[in-house]
This record gives sequence, structure tokens and C-alpha cells, in this order.
Amino acid sequence: MRRKFNGDRLKSARLYRGLTLAELGNSIDISKQSLSLYENNKNEPDFSTINKLSSELHFPKEYFFQNDEITVKSDATYFRSLMSTTKKSRVSQIKKVEHISALYEALYKYIDFPNLNLPEFKFDKNNLDDREIELIANKLRAFWNLEDGPIQDLQYELERNGIIVTGFDTEDEKIDAFSQRVTIDENVSFIIVLSIGSKPKGRINFDMAHELGHIILHPWTEDLETLSKEEFKEREQQANKFASSFLMPKKSFENEVSLYPTELTYYIHLKGKWNCSIQAMLYRTHDLGVISTNQFQYLMRQISSKGWRKKEPDDVPFYLNDNIFQGAIDLLIENGYKRDDIVDIFRESSIAIFSDEIEKLLDLKEGTLFTRDSLSDKDDNVIELKLYKSKKNK
Repeated sequence: MRRKFNGDRLKSARLYRGLTLAELGNSIDISKQSLSLYENNKNEPDFSTINKLSSELHFPKEYFFQNDEITVKSDATYFRSLMSTTKKSRVSQIKKVEHISALYEALYKYIDFPNLNLPEFKFDKNNLDDREIELIANKLRAFWNLEDGPIQDLQYELERNGIIVTGFDTEDEKIDAFSQRVTIDENVSFIIVLSIGSKPKGRINFDMAHELGHIILHPWTEDLETLSKEEFKEREQQANKFASSFLMPKKSFENEVSLYPTELTYYIHLKGKWNCSIQAMLYRTHDLGVISTNQFQYLMRQISSKGWRKKEPDDVPFYLNDNIFQGAIDLLIENGYKRDDIVDIFRESSIAIFSDEIEKLLDLKEGTLFTRDSLSDKDDNVIELKLYKSKKNK
């Protein structure tokens, strides 16, 4: 039976690349009217046109003839700079997350990933104050069995509790990080995407904690673009408050920072321990009432005069640890799967994507899908093959 061209896939690939019909048409010398007919399945492109589309959009030709076998439904997406980013840019990132979700679901058939592990918080999402946010952050730390000090590896803690973390170049400097809730075949998952490249560890940690704040505090079934500027700003402030409270618990951080709260050199020392930026620690110190508003403003002026607003002492680019996707593919390779086998796992789930694109989306080490690197000996791996788990439980 002859396979039919799927116009929905063309639209998905175009939005994924952040292109309008006119922009795509101009790049391959095809009218936007013709492209619109293709996308709405009212006409079918010839083989030469499909070649052009595949080359320009960097998707295999097979991709345009597949039907979605995995149902991925995107809910709200929290963009840090919702009011200043373009809708076209936001839609592009959402499409990428939908593809990440589909790749995750394909691997889920083979890999035993951690289940989502979040407590049932009861609070009024429309009437949150700082005291309640602090309480919620403390309850989550207790639920995850985190001690009252610095979190050494926040990425690991998120993944251990079923929250997917990945990072890629968002191609929009205004998009720092974002989070999205997706429903994959009726199973709810949360994905945190980080813009990576030049950020130091303190910034990356705060980004992760900020997105965790949205996951915990805010509703996910509404259209965020209907929020007023003031309402959206309030949610961002609440997520910042959660991140600060979660990363720097009141009792332990207050006891430590109170030793030398007005000495910037002391904050440089604390930075390496708490894995937070100096500026984030100053905001927290002021928020806790350890320093006055005048002292806070003086210290922030000092930071500006030293040029630390953009680059603090000891700031170096920080890269995520190997995430659960890297661990999953390493685990498959360790157990005899070849690179082609893994690509076939995705293809069989109707996700034909070029290997280099998969590596970017899942934040894999370059060459992962072209080599047979052995799984490193880690005793903190949060995933395992479902086949082997079932054997162990017999």
C-alpha cells in the first residue's frame, strides 16, 4: 500500500525550525500558497519538492510520510521572558519539546525511567504569599529526603524524582529556560529545558529551581498568553521566591551567611559551597532580614562597579551532567544495542529524525549515536533496563 504524504508533519517541521510559510517558500522557491495546500493535505508535493523540504528543514524524507503513533499533548509552557519573546520563537521551542517527549516515550518501552514523584500540596494557587512559598519549598525538600544544606546536584535530584531535564541552544538569547507539562499517552510528565552554552553553575541551578517552582506552584491548564503583564510578573516573582527558598533554606543559610553578611569576599567563599550566584545569595540575605535595604543596595552597587553583574568571580561555563537520555542510550549500548538499533527504536515509533538532531534535542554527547562508548561505572544511576528489572524481581 502506497504511503501518503502527511501535511501535519510538514507543518510541525516548519514550526520546529521557526519558519513562516513565506520564509520557507522563499528559501526553496515554492509559493506559500502551495506549501499551505501541502500542510492541509489538499495537495501532495512531488519527489523533487520533498527533497527540497527534507534538505531545508533537516528532517529525513521518511519523516513526512509517518503518522504519529505516540499522542503528545502540550499544556502550558512557562517562558521566563514570555512578554519579550516572539510567538514564533516560543512555538519553535514547544515543538522541540514535543519531539523530546516522543523520543522519551519511544525509549520508555525499553528503559525503566523514574516515576514522577511530587507530593500533593494543598494551597490556593491564586493567593500565594512568601511565607507559604517558603513552607512549600521546605516540604518538598523533606519529601525528597534532602538535608537542610546545599544541594550538590540538583539535576540528579530532579531526574531521580521523574522530572526530565535537557538543554540545548534555544537560538533566542531572550529564552533563558522554560518548563512544559506534557501528557504522553495519558501519562503526565514535566520537562525542564535549559539554554546552555555560557552560563555558570549558579545560574543554571537557579534556572532549574525556578522552573521547579512553576511546576509546583502554578496551574498548567490555562493559556498563559491571556495573563496580564502584572499577573505574569507575579508568577515569575513567586518562582524566584521558591527557587531561593529551595536552594538556600532559611535556617541553615541564615546561620552561615550571618557570620559576615556585608563582606563580598565572604559571598565568593559561599558561592562554591551553595552553588548559587553572589547576587542570588544577596537577594536571599536581604529577604531573610539579615541585611537592611540600605546595606543590600550598597552591596549591589559594589557588584556593579566591579563588573560582577554579568560575570562574577569564579564564573565559568557550566554544562549539565549526563542526563537520563544519555544514561538510557549508554545502557542500551552496554547491553548490545548498536547505533542503528537505537535509531530504529525511534523510527519504529514514527519518529524519523537525523541522529545529529536527536543528539541536540536530548543533550547527548557528540557522537553518542555513532560510537559504542561503554556505560560508565556509576552506582547512582537512576534508570535501568526494564528487561533486567523484571528478571531481578522474579
